Amino acid sequence: MRFDIITVLPSLLDSPFAHSILLRAQKKGLAEIHVHNLREYSTHKQKSVDDYQYGGGSGMVMSIEPFANCIEKLKSEREYDEVIFLTPDGETLKQTIANELSSKGNIILLCGHYKGIDQRIRDIYVTREISIGDYVLSGGELPAAVLVDSVVRLLPGVLNDETSALSDSFQGELLDAPVYTRPADWNGHKVPDVLLSGNQAVIENWRHDQALERTQKRRPDLLR
Repeated sequence: MRFDIITVLPSLLDSPFAHSILLRAQKKGLAEIHVHNLREYSTHKQKSVDDYQYGGGSGMVMSIEPFANCIEKLKSEREYDEVIFLTPDGETLKQTIANELSSKGNIILLCGHYKGIDQRIRDIYVTREISIGDYVLSGGELPAAVLVDSVVRLLPGVLNDETSALSDSFQGELLDAPVYTRPADWNGHKVPDVLLSGNQAVIENWRHDQALERTQKRRPDLLR
């Protein structure tokens, strides 16, 4: 699977993709992550990528040409399944969306800044708009990293235990059940006896009940 991320601040994405699961996925050849500096596609002498917005108002708008130039170049080299714009007014990222995207081949991610990007980019090129929450960040780089992480970890062979991702919170529309490890008794705080019973059927029923109870308390909206 390949991600091409278009950003005006490529160095912001150095760390998220250079460690842990995402690094492992790249080393195994299961995921490719390419970051493109938007300024390299600007035709201005100063390599500017923004301008004043028509109609007045505060905030600069990211120009159409640099994005178009980069997207067109990438599309001339390969087919893309999605061109995704990370934006607060997009559909909220959920586990079902991550699951869906994990079956794709090539995806372009657009990182906005300032007041936003020229609407024509969204109209002409963007196939999907995704938000990571109802709040505003300084740019789309962190949301892009979140999206890539949520998708790449689902690719077969990325996790050492592939069944782990299947039991994560939200995979079954429920939050995950509590988890414990050794010691079984820490300063009088004990692991539930059922987890020490060795009866896997009983343990799975307990986990389901715990997940349901946690979801009812914390995210009852998921049960609706």
